[in-house]
Amino acid sequence: MERLQKYVLLPLIVTAFLTGLGSCYSIIEGPSNATVLAGSEARFNCTVSVGWVILIWLSNANPVLTVISSQGAVETSDRFTSQNYTSGDAFTSELIIHNTQLSDSGKIECSAQQSTESRFAFLSVQVNGSLLIKNSTLTVKENKTVDIVCEASGWSPAPDITWMTNDSFIDKSRYVTQQSQGSDDLYNALSILTLTPTDTEILTCLADIEALPSPQNASVTVIFVNSTMEYEYSEDSGSTRVIVLAVVFSVLGIVLLIVIIVVVVRCCCLKKKESTYQDEIRKVTAEKKNYGNVENRQRHGSENLGYIPEELWNIEKIPRVTSLAPVSSEFTVSAADLHTSSVPKVRPQRHIDYPINAKKIRNVTLV
Repeated sequence: MERLQKYVLLPLIVTAFLTGLGSCYSIIEGPSNATVLAGSEARFNCTVSVGWVILIWLSNANPVLTVISSQGAVETSDRFTSQNYTSGDAFTSELIIHNTQLSDSGKIECSAQQSTESRFAFLSVQVNGSLLIKNSTLTVKENKTVDIVCEASGWSPAPDITWMTNDSFIDKSRYVTQQSQGSDDLYNALSILTLTPTDTEILTCLADIEALPSPQNASVTVIFVNSTMEYEYSEDSGSTRVIVLAVVFSVLGIVLLIVIIVVVVRCCCLKKKESTYQDEIRKVTAEKKNYGNVENRQRHGSENLGYIPEELWNIEKIPRVTSLAPVSSEFTVSAADLHTSSVPKVRPQRHIDYPINAKKIRNVTLV
């Protein structure tokens, strides 16, 4: 029973002690208002005197960070962190909001536990959108009026649009600006400047919101053309066209000439190849023919008209013996009547148109 009383009384004693401590400190300085661009950081400071125990940071009445004197900061989200500073008897807690979003805009509060005292500030998160003039240059004739349109899209809040010409602001009565809010809580703006130029000038459209360090701008160059300049411009344009056409036709003529030369050279090469091929065919045919004649000669040989057979040559040199008359069985011949004729019997001679002392010649064919 005594132990149970101790466990019940202990929390009460601690609570009373913390209450006594809480009454001894106060918030010296609270956070200040801040305006930042979406995606950047927002920082808020809260300074309290010695004796504090717990500080709580709230964003739009929702606790986002708790700082305990004995433990330090208790962070529940990566987007909400803190840094602590101590200077003498004062303690400063700095709340850092990373990657700010439009939904972070609102009330930021620093509250001390066991005390009704709190300080708060307001955070404004703004969005830097786009700015555009469709034409970068415009040509305006003399005594002509032109409308120049500047478009701003995706801003929060709606931007403040102004116009400048040659580094001097244009009176607001010369342009009209219309604003509209889209479904994504972002604003669009359309500014129309009506101008009757008397000279060439540069016009600049400026869009500004509080979080921007300097206004965003878009420029257009307005070229003023009077009647004299227009005539000269048309003449220059005509001469330019003539020069361009002359250059184009010259290039085409050169290309055509090159093509013709290439075609002619190619045709000549083809004809030369054909004639060369025919000549080669003729040469091959002639060689085959000559080779056939030589082969026939090797097979059959050629007649050597100066060749005399050995038999005839030997026969002419051997002296011939006259044949005796046949002996008849019916009569006898006296010895006186028998004699040997000293004149050889003449036989038909072979007529040869070659010299009598022609030598023996053999026909030898070397292969």
